[in-house]
Amino acid sequence: MIQKRIAQWAVMAVAVPVAAAGARRLSHSLEARRGPTGVSRLLAKGADMLRPQKAKRRRRFF
Repeated sequence: MIQKRIAQWAVMAVAVPVAAAGARRLSHSLEARRGPTGVSRLLAKGADMLRPQKAKRRRRFF
């Protein structure tokens, strides 16, 4: 039971950010070759959904 939770955590901690970075990189390379297309925009939106680049950081102390 605990092994299943560790596996789920590993997927969320490692695989999802790697997939988002890959989608973002693929989107940038497609746009560099052919300009903005529907596919490149879709990849960028998917990467933003998985892991937004401009997330606000909360500051706990001054």
